[in-house]
Amino acid sequence: MASLALERDARPTLEPTAKDLGDLIDSTALMADLEALAAAHTGGERELRTVLAQRLKAALVAGKAKAEQLLLKDRRGRHCAARICHMQDEIIRILFEFTRKHLYPSQNPSEAERMAIIATGGYGRGLLAPGSDIDLLFVLPYKQTAWGESVAEAILYCLWDTGLKVGHATRSIDECIRQSKADMTIRTAILEARFLLGDRPLFDEMVTRFDNEVVRNTAAEFVAAKLAEREERHRRAGQSRYLVEPNVKDGKGGLRDLHTLFWIAKYVYRVHEPEELIERGVFDKQEYQLFQRCEDFLWSVRCHLHFVTGRPEERLSFDIQREIAQRLGYTEHPGQQDVERFMKHYFLIAKDVGDLTAIVCAELEDSHAKSTPVLSRMMARLRPVRRHEISGTKDFIAEHNRILCAKANVFERDPVNLIRIFHLAQKHNLAFHPDAMRAITRSLKLIGADLRDNEEANQLFLEILTSKNDPETVLRRMNEAGVLGRFVPAFGKVVAMMQFNMYHHYTVDEHLLRCIGVLAEMDRGAGTDTPLSNELIHKIRPENRAVLYVALFLHDIAKGRPEDHSIAGARIARRFCPRLGLSAADTETVAWLVENHLVMSSVAQSRDLSDRKTIENFAAVVQTAERLKLLTILTTADIKAVGPGVWNGWKAQLIRTLYYETEPVLTGGFSEVNRAQRVEMAQTEFREAMKDWRPERLEAYIAKHYPAYWLKVDLPHKIEHARFVQSTEEAAKTLATMVGFDNTRAVTELTVFAPDHPWLLSIIAGACAMAGANIVDAQIYTTTDGRALDTIALSREFEREDDEERRATRIADSIEKALRGELRLPDLVSKRAASKGRIKAFAVEPNVTINNQWSHRYTMVEVTGLDRPGLLYELTATLSKLNLNIGSAHVATFGERAVDVFYVTDLMGAQITSPTRQAAIKRALIALFAGEGKAGAA
Repeated sequence: MASLALERDARPTLEPTAKDLGDLIDSTALMADLEALAAAHTGGERELRTVLAQRLKAALVAGKAKAEQLLLKDRRGRHCAARICHMQDEIIRILFEFTRKHLYPSQNPSEAERMAIIATGGYGRGLLAPGSDIDLLFVLPYKQTAWGESVAEAILYCLWDTGLKVGHATRSIDECIRQSKADMTIRTAILEARFLLGDRPLFDEMVTRFDNEVVRNTAAEFVAAKLAEREERHRRAGQSRYLVEPNVKDGKGGLRDLHTLFWIAKYVYRVHEPEELIERGVFDKQEYQLFQRCEDFLWSVRCHLHFVTGRPEERLSFDIQREIAQRLGYTEHPGQQDVERFMKHYFLIAKDVGDLTAIVCAELEDSHAKSTPVLSRMMARLRPVRRHEISGTKDFIAEHNRILCAKANVFERDPVNLIRIFHLAQKHNLAFHPDAMRAITRSLKLIGADLRDNEEANQLFLEILTSKNDPETVLRRMNEAGVLGRFVPAFGKVVAMMQFNMYHHYTVDEHLLRCIGVLAEMDRGAGTDTPLSNELIHKIRPENRAVLYVALFLHDIAKGRPEDHSIAGARIARRFCPRLGLSAADTETVAWLVENHLVMSSVAQSRDLSDRKTIENFAAVVQTAERLKLLTILTTADIKAVGPGVWNGWKAQLIRTLYYETEPVLTGGFSEVNRAQRVEMAQTEFREAMKDWRPERLEAYIAKHYPAYWLKVDLPHKIEHARFVQSTEEAAKTLATMVGFDNTRAVTELTVFAPDHPWLLSIIAGACAMAGANIVDAQIYTTTDGRALDTIALSREFEREDDEERRATRIADSIEKALRGELRLPDLVSKRAASKGRIKAFAVEPNVTINNQWSHRYTMVEVTGLDRPGLLYELTATLSKLNLNIGSAHVATFGERAVDVFYVTDLMGAQITSPTRQAAIKRALIALFAGEGKAGAA
């Protein structure tokens, strides 16, 4: 069954008619009701105003409820916004008439007692979301009068008393003009002015003077200001339009971008309605219909967002995405949830908004309303000929450093040109003229089986993908034009596809393109935080460079299918690679990398890398040193492209450790000798950083740590730990805590130094849970003198560091009290809510895996499930109650999904081999997720 919302958007959106606006309130009945209230009222003006506000508030609440019902019925967002605006107009009209008649009557108004009430800003556009503010401008002939001031105040106070947020100004026409010249925000507000009530000639005079004295000859200034404002807004909201929790109003591709387009068009082309842009040649009919569809869809989402949350919420967060999807009529398909289909449609609309922006900007540049850079203007004067041929082609030319079709039929004559244009743009560092992008988009039907099988087209595509000249940007333009999804149909299936989880920050296609960008950065040696991959990429065999780019481009291409995307992706790779001319051996390497692209990340973050069996098992999967290099590079790029702060020093250290532990096994080297050399190198590096310590003290401290510590912990943390341990010992403390911050990961770090014992991790986790802190990962080490040095990473709660530090200090204090036995953790933790906030939006099927194959000494217990505050405490307490010793723990969180791995033995130090006992462990741990057990239940 197709989505009703998608079916709806196949129809052109019409402007709402008077019938569409409906009667959210019965104005005649409401006015009669207010007249009756006024006649019966015996109190003063303030009391009458209070009664008036209460009655109007009730009408507004009922009207918005009716608007919500109509929106659910007809699914027309723009109609809903127009209905609410029309209702607001009626409320203000009734209020104005009531005020003039009953509060401040003027029998013989003078020339000075004229007033025009004008809607400005968003309200001036005639569209309001349920929670939108309203902006009013009271225009007077030349100066304020006592009557005008009283009427304006009465209207405003009454509107405020109804609960509305009202922006307002009272100005003469001269003041409007003067302030518009000085302030771009005021200028934009008046640009959208709409007459509501009062003296119409005043409004007309203001508009005429505004056009003549403010707008005329200032188009370039206004356009520059609005585009700069747009860039700053995007920076604040997140530059990518493919963020998985987008801001519907201010995000890239959101409503404000459409508003900015129309402000610019209205100012430059002096139009009053969007459809007039067709007459001016800015849009063609299809593009204008696209503008309408985008606006209607975004208004639908925004209105539903306000109705669902009961407030002016603009961020489409995870916890409300599913409800909005269901309201809009989206349904589940195999491999894709209803919410994922809705968000895919959202991102496609955001892309369309970006396309419309490019069209308008191109028209502005051609008409010189948008300023070109100073250097470009100087060059244009020095070199009058603006167009020139591009070497190697007669089909394309360059104009102002942008590629353009030389003739109208270049794509029909030779469809390979649909790939060649991107190859030429990349080769000659050319941007794309919007007319060329338009022509490409209109020629997409030419991309069929013949072009996909064309040897030259595939060779050009491979060169684009593997170029050292910014392949990410060119591939993104191919994607935006629709070429990439047509030329590689499997990629087309993941275009604008979001993954409904808190781990991935971007849509699947955006993630894949960012991966290519990260890889190209490593290729140039520019990735300062990926030194190992920067080094390895120049040590792989030359033919494997293309293998790496192709594998990274394909690694998530099978997302959204019912089966495992790694296996399905490998199958796609085996079909696709021969198209690109890759040999059978290279094709198999690409397929292997795609199928195993998650293995290294999983092993590094959730296995004991100091356990020889872990390394042997991983080496058995990888098999060759060349594959190890390729997988290391791919894994690094994949993690780094997930989102800001996901790649960090800790993960880099784990990947580096796993690589250097595995390489000798695959090359036939002596692993223990190699390991000892790397431990010695790490210790030497530490000695260099700690030259202020006395040699004997430094060597004594180094001897406290086992080899695994020196290999797994990065240098900054080693230095922090050393100074922390030194200060603790100098103070003769047996227990101490330290607070730190990792701004790249947006986490707070708590380090605990205490005597080691089996319940230590559980107590630390319980104290964090009691304080409502969520543990996202943990690094646990034991020293040679029986002390534990544990670093716990917590989700931040406050943006300001001083606020977060106070919170973290309270949590650290709770940990110390719990370790001293001053708190009863089971009772306190049970009082906390098991799950709250955005986490409720997700469902993760809990799973417990127990095996003895990843360690010679320990049984590995891997627990996967929905993360929540207190989960680690419940898991560790349960394991302890089951009479299991926890040798090491590896705690990782991927958004809402917790993956916690425990290496355990029984009380005698033996592995758990009994099937009956393994089944009992599974039942107890699964029960925690099902809510059937309490922390510590046996």
